[in-house]
Amino acid sequence: MAIDWKKYELSEGFYDELISSPGNARTPARQLANYLGGLSDDEIQSRNIAAESTIKDMGVSFTVYSEGENIDRAWPFDIIPRIISSAQWEKTSAGLRQRLKALNMFIDDLYHEQNVIKDGIVPEFVLKQSPNYRPECVGVNPRFGVWAHICGTDIVRDGDGQFYVLEDNLRVPSGVSYMLENRSIMKRVLPEIFEKVSIAPVGDYPEALFNMLASLSPRESDSPVIVVLTPGIYNSAYFEHAFLAQRMGAELVEGSDLLVGDDECVYMKTIAGLERVDVIYRRIDDMFLDPEVFNPESQLGVPGLMRAWRKGNVALANAPGAGVADDKVVYAYVPAIIRYYLNEEPLIPNVETFLCYDDEQREYVLNNLDKLVVKPANESGGYGMLVGPHSTKKEREAFAELIKADPRNYIAQPTLALSTAPTLVGRNKAEPRHLDLRPFILQAKDSYVTTGGLTRVAMKKGSLVVNSSQGGGSKDTWIVDTTAGKS
Repeated sequence: MAIDWKKYELSEGFYDELISSPGNARTPARQLANYLGGLSDDEIQSRNIAAESTIKDMGVSFTVYSEGENIDRAWPFDIIPRIISSAQWEKTSAGLRQRLKALNMFIDDLYHEQNVIKDGIVPEFVLKQSPNYRPECVGVNPRFGVWAHICGTDIVRDGDGQFYVLEDNLRVPSGVSYMLENRSIMKRVLPEIFEKVSIAPVGDYPEALFNMLASLSPRESDSPVIVVLTPGIYNSAYFEHAFLAQRMGAELVEGSDLLVGDDECVYMKTIAGLERVDVIYRRIDDMFLDPEVFNPESQLGVPGLMRAWRKGNVALANAPGAGVADDKVVYAYVPAIIRYYLNEEPLIPNVETFLCYDDEQREYVLNNLDKLVVKPANESGGYGMLVGPHSTKKEREAFAELIKADPRNYIAQPTLALSTAPTLVGRNKAEPRHLDLRPFILQAKDSYVTTGGLTRVAMKKGSLVVNSSQGGGSKDTWIVDTTAGKS
C-alpha cells in the first residue's frame, strides 16, 4: 500500500507546504504527491534505504558536541522534499537581496559616520553593548562597501502561509554544503521525478561563491588565489569547509599554512615556496583570526592578518566586524534599517519581537514566558533558548533571572505556528513535521540567492527544534515552476 494522502492528518492551525487538505496536494506538489502515492511500501522502503546508503557512501556527516566529545553522525535526511512555487520564491529572493544590501550599508555606516545612530534609528547603547562590534575595523573600506559577503538568513512560514525572517546569520553561516548534498541524494534516490517536474537547479552555488570571492581580489588577475581558512578537522562544520574548497578548486588551509610577510601581504606555504593569497574565505570566528589583535592565545589564526586586510592587500569574507549586525537586538531594527538606507518597505517582514532592555516589553515577556520563545542576542545553533510552551516552571524561573540580570542580551518572540511538511515515518506513512529554511545570499558588486536553501525539519512529532545539533533533520528544497509544461 502506497502513501495515502487522504489519511494524511494535517496539524490544525499550521500551514502545510505540500498538502492543502486531506487528499489534495498544493499545485506545485501535485506531481510529486501522485508519484509518491503510486509507490508500493517496498519501493518507498528501498528508496529510504538507498538514501541512507548514499549518505554513508558520500561521507555526509555533521559533528555533535556531547560531554566533551566530538561525535560524527550521518546526516539525518527525509526523502519527501519540501516544495515552493517559483512565483513565491521570486518575491522571497528579492526580499533577501534587499535585506542583505541594507544590512551591509548599516555595517559600513557603523564603522564610519554612524549616521544611523545620530539620526535615532538605532539606539547608541545597542552598538556600545554589542559583543561583535570591532573597534579595530573602524575606517576600513572593504571592496564594494560590503562586509557580509555570505549570509544565511533563516525564514519560516507562519500559519498564514507567509514567509517571515527569523534571524540573519552574518558571521560564518554554515549549511550550504548540505543543501547541495541533499539534491545529490534526491537525484540518486528519486531520479524519475526530475524528468517530470521542472525543479530549479542548485548546483551553481560553488561557481557563484567562487566568482563572488574572486571579485574581491585586491590584485587584477584572471586567476586570483583563493583559500578557505578552516579551524581544522575537529570543527563541527569541517565537512562543509572541505566540500566547498574542493568544489571551488580552492585550497583548504589552516592558520599555520599562512603567514604575513614584511610587505604586509598574506602568503601560503607550498612545496614550491610561498604563494601570495588574494582572498580568504574564512570559517573562523573574529576572535581567533589574528592573535596580534584579538585573542593572543589563538592557534587558529594568522599573526598580522588584520594588518594585511586593513592595508587592502588581502580580502576577507566575511569581513571582520560583520557580526555586529548578527545580533538579535539589531534584528528587531532591520525593517527600520531597510527604510532608512533604501527608502523601501521590507519585502519580507520580521517576526514580532520584544526587546527585554525596554522596561514595558520586558515586563510583558516576564509575565508571558510560558507563551514565548526567548533567545540570547548572540548565540546560534539553537543554544541558550527557552521555548516557553515546552518549558517547565523551574526553567522559566531560571530564565526570568537571566533576563533580569542582563536584559540587553535577550529578545522574545511569539511561539510561531511553524509550517509543516509531510515527513516519512515507518514504511509508508507520512506525518507533518515542523520546518524552517535557510537560503544563502551572496553579495559583492552583484548579489545572488540560492534557489531555495537548506530545509531543516524537526524529526520528532510536535517539536519546533529543527537544528541538526539538537536532533533535527533535513529535506531537499524544490523550487518548482508550475508553468513549465512538463508532464
